Amino acid sequence: RGNKMKQFLLDSIDNKNTDFYIYHVHLDTIETGLHQHKKSQLLYAEGGIVHIFVNEKHWYLPARCFMWIPANTEHSILTYSKKGDLYNFYFNDYEGESEFYSIPNIYYAGDLLREMFLFTKNWNGGIEKNNPAKYDLVKAIKSILPEMESNKLPITIQHPFPKDQKLIEIAQFLMTNIEKNYTIDEIAKLFGLSTRTLSRKFKDNMGMNYVRFLRSLRITKSLELIAENKYNMYEIAMLVGYNSLSSFSNIFLKVSGIRPTEFAQMLHKKK
Repeated sequence: RGNKMKQFLLDSIDNKNTDFYIYHVHLDTIETGLHQHKKSQLLYAEGGIVHIFVNEKHWYLPARCFMWIPANTEHSILTYSKKGDLYNFYFNDYEGESEFYSIPNIYYAGDLLREMFLFTKNWNGGIEKNNPAKYDLVKAIKSILPEMESNKLPITIQHPFPKDQKLIEIAQFLMTNIEKNYTIDEIAKLFGLSTRTLSRKFKDNMGMNYVRFLRSLRITKSLELIAENKYNMYEIAMLVGYNSLSSFSNIFLKVSGIRPTEFAQMLHKKK
């Protein structure tokens, strides 16, 4: 759980004699660094926000969803969330398996699959055949995943996240105050920069301007709130800084390709 995943953990995951490996962690400041392993990986987020970098793309993993990462795929994981848990399952691959296992993607976890994940909360390490109660459950999890194809999220938010330390601090501040409408001038002043310098930082480091970056953060936060299913759509619009439902819905559509109500219906009809 430091800047890089410990080598002994990677060696344990890659152990050919272990069909399955489990490594669950509480969400905190996680930054694995770029790595890969010989087993495929399933990540399930029970709360929080998880950023996953795969194939030079930046994926956003909403709460109540899981991501499949094929074996031997370089990736890194980043989160600053303090609440929730990240469930990690690793699986050996075998010839003749479904094409599902060769494609990275994010899927919604229905109630049954979620309960199977949660049942393993206190499990960690290799899962051996001589422990059939655990082995059979993890095997069952993998075997039913191809049936989740219909649960694939209809949108993939390529959430931008900066590498520049000052921009990371600004991003964290904005996420904490996402309901407020800070201008770039106000943010520049708060962080001891000129507006011109901050604008240049966004352009050079992010390839986008401040307004577009803030919009991406807001839509990202709205995905989490929609998945939690605790607020109506108007309340979510207010919570992420929009003063009207129509403006929020239009921006959401522009960023993701569907309306937020459609996304909510897709998620919650499967519960």
